[in-house]
Amino acid sequence: MRFIHIADIHLGADPYIGSSRKEKREKEIWTSLERVLEVCESKHVEMLLIAGDLFHRQPLRRELKELDYLFSKLTMTEVVIIAGNHDYLKRDSYYRTFQWSKNVHMILDREIQCVEFPAYSLAIYGMSYDTKQITEECYCDAFAQRRQPYEILLAHGGDDSHIPIKKENLLGLGYDYIAMGHIHKPQIICPDKIAYAGALEPIDKNDTGVHGYIYGEITTKGCRIRFVPFAMRSYIHQTIEVNPSMTEHELKETVAKVIDEKGKENIYKIILDGMRDPEISYNVDTLDPYGNVIEITDQTRPAYQFDKLKEANKGNILGAFVAELEQYPENSMEHQVLCEGVRALMETRRG
Repeated sequence: MRFIHIADIHLGADPYIGSSRKEKREKEIWTSLERVLEVCESKHVEMLLIAGDLFHRQPLRRELKELDYLFSKLTMTEVVIIAGNHDYLKRDSYYRTFQWSKNVHMILDREIQCVEFPAYSLAIYGMSYDTKQITEECYCDAFAQRRQPYEILLAHGGDDSHIPIKKENLLGLGYDYIAMGHIHKPQIICPDKIAYAGALEPIDKNDTGVHGYIYGEITTKGCRIRFVPFAMRSYIHQTIEVNPSMTEHELKETVAKVIDEKGKENIYKIILDGMRDPEISYNVDTLDPYGNVIEITDQTRPAYQFDKLKEANKGNILGAFVAELEQYPENSMEHQVLCEGVRALMETRRG
């Protein structure tokens, strides 16, 4: 029996990814899910396991209709879904009343429930969130009941506010595989036994690294899984070292070169570090050559020659600033503030 395990798709999310691609990103998340369904069909996958947060917020009825249509086109795949903390089962949630196609099975209960597939000798267990937060350890006694020869648990959580989970407890539950959701970074908790699929697509600027899905097979020899990179884009945090000779035009060219090398399709947070010419204050608004930089942080320090400044300004306020500045480490807030004071005094003199 072959399965694909996905989680944290967050349909309906509108993550900001830069001026030139903002309007496309919400559609891309839907497209990525459609691509997974194409893989299910082409690889004759029997089970698609969705471990929570299929939607980023409460789904609209029309969205469920669109989604169900996509699922209904699967000719060999059964779909099993649980709700996570983002798309939890509100009292008036459309999840509660929606009529899915016959190959779609959603667990609509806060308590552990089971869906059986005798044709595959398989039982799948899980529960759905009915509130935004659940602080209890809901899986600690969710033991496999041996209704079928092979059994899988869908679980969503892993932090203090969203079902705390202990690895050692999960290992003792007796499942062939535990498909996890909520943590956006893919993680193999126990080889071939427990894994977070991670977010199918990066949703937030801090969702760095690869994203995709888990492909697995269960046979008489046991379960085997592997992570498959699949996301259309990646969020990349890139540090660029600045030196005192670098002009703003040169810096912009450097940013463009880095993006060319790492991929224009990706989304960037740029961190400027190093020492800059004291005469220059970079205008970060001009450093986005392709419209896919969502944040630029300037951590550069002015490359003042403090010894010469102090010697040349004995007895005046500039010399006093420099003397005070030398008492603090370079990376301290006090040092940075005093550096700004030195820069302001220098500009006043030039004026």
